[in-house]
Amino acid sequence: MSQQPTPEEGELQRYNAGAIARYYRYRPWLVFWRALTIIWSFSLFIGHLQFDRWTHQEEKNKYKRASELRTLLTRLGPTFIKVGQALSTRPDLIRKNFLDELIKLQDQLPPFDNETAFGFIEQDLGYPVDKIYKEISPHPVAAASLGQVYRAVLFTGEEVAVKVQRPNLRPVLMLDLYLMRLCAEWFGDWLPLNLGHNLTLVIDEFGNKLFEEIDYCHEGKNAETFAANFEGDPDVKVPKIYWLYSSQRVLTLEWINGYKLNDIDQIKAAGIDPNDIIRIGVTSGLRQLLEHGFFHADPHPGNLFATYDGRMAYIDFGMMDQLEEITKETIASSLVQLINKDYEALVEDFVKLGFLTPDTDIEPIIPALEKVLGNALGQSVADFNFQTITDEFSELMYEYPFRLPSKFALIIRSLVTQEGLALSLDPNFKIVEVAYPYVAKRLLTGESPQLRRRLLDILFKDGKFQWQRLENLIEIARTDGRFDLLPTAQLGVKYLLSDEGSYLRRQLLLALTEDDRLHTEEVQRIWALVQDELKPQRLFDVAWSTFRDLATPAVAALVPKSSD
Repeated sequence: MSQQPTPEEGELQRYNAGAIARYYRYRPWLVFWRALTIIWSFSLFIGHLQFDRWTHQEEKNKYKRASELRTLLTRLGPTFIKVGQALSTRPDLIRKNFLDELIKLQDQLPPFDNETAFGFIEQDLGYPVDKIYKEISPHPVAAASLGQVYRAVLFTGEEVAVKVQRPNLRPVLMLDLYLMRLCAEWFGDWLPLNLGHNLTLVIDEFGNKLFEEIDYCHEGKNAETFAANFEGDPDVKVPKIYWLYSSQRVLTLEWINGYKLNDIDQIKAAGIDPNDIIRIGVTSGLRQLLEHGFFHADPHPGNLFATYDGRMAYIDFGMMDQLEEITKETIASSLVQLINKDYEALVEDFVKLGFLTPDTDIEPIIPALEKVLGNALGQSVADFNFQTITDEFSELMYEYPFRLPSKFALIIRSLVTQEGLALSLDPNFKIVEVAYPYVAKRLLTGESPQLRRRLLDILFKDGKFQWQRLENLIEIARTDGRFDLLPTAQLGVKYLLSDEGSYLRRQLLLALTEDDRLHTEEVQRIWALVQDELKPQRLFDVAWSTFRDLATPAVAALVPKSSD
């Protein structure tokens, strides 16, 4: 009989569901004992909760049960700790006593021994620890689900954080993922989920990300990509990676001084406005999704800090994902369609995003979407929140042929987690108050041809110009205090005079005269919105700059050609 592979061998260095299944096919006793451990642990916990209800001791024992849940998840290991971390960012869903305990899962887990950690450093970097670092803390300063962190100083004087991976991570993750996948195959069809595809695809996506997360070389490359995307951004801080002192199990990166985002009192005491931190967090999250397409899929408070100078620092880049250009554009337009309550256009965007198949009959879906999401949106834009939308949308998935593309599980998690994080800083936070001005500004500035086309799709419906939508975009974009209308107007003029803008020129002329009348009232309303910002001198400077930059053919395009 041939020897079976071990978790350290080649094909299991990356997540491979087939290879993992073959590995455990010959080790049923491992599967049985792990499954028994999980079932027994949760059965005991649920039994204790039920006993408290029967004996009317829920209030008396609430802190005890919260601590018990944290201990249970910690004991079950990294897969379940990840679940607890996700729940720890939802103050709107989790009772405070449980929330306070689950937050400890972010960086207050039991550490493993120094001897093992320093052994990994010496094995991977090839030198004794005291020859690599001038100083290193005698104990870890933080311990998380996949590793622990030491504070150190290099011989060159830089202060650094040294992340060292927990031992035997791969076998533990493999076994949990195998059990999750097995349950999905056996019971997935019975679960109240309408994903549109096999639940195993979502688990495989999760597995891929977990295996990427335990490769610190991959994390280091992610950090450098993320830093390049935010280069020049005064509000976002990304630590430098020291590759000479890093490996697959050891990552040395710049030490970041700051406050955890849920330390509201310390943030306020430092003179930092929590609302500024919220704005930076939400805007940087939207930039990741809509500009760069490379986004942080695990933005819990253990991975984010408010620096002493009021910036947002990202310190963990293990769980990241990349979006295609078309997906970024469609997400931006679908958010605007949702706020504008254009449900027909929204359904069309859902088809493009993969939530509906192209052959789906969308006619009966439009009124259902309007009914459910109209209630979720409430009477004003400010009532919008992602958690409500997610909850309401899930009802539609049972009745209509919606499906959840596997990649969107991470996007939804990222959005909902960011919203939950903001809620922990401000219970009255409304994500759209920051998000929609940003999206409106993105559409108005339209730095890519694809994004400009999305703007045209939004401003025109059935061949008619939507004056009210343009007013909404300008009005809401201006609620962002840093939005300057003149540069946007300059971009608009350049676009109108370009070859690409010929279609819009024709449409605007038609819009001004459609329905056999001049639309002077609409123009006056828009002028009333912008006139305070269009001071004569600034207007002249921008106009001169614009026409100076324009090529002669672009200006000539506006001049009608005389007939011979």
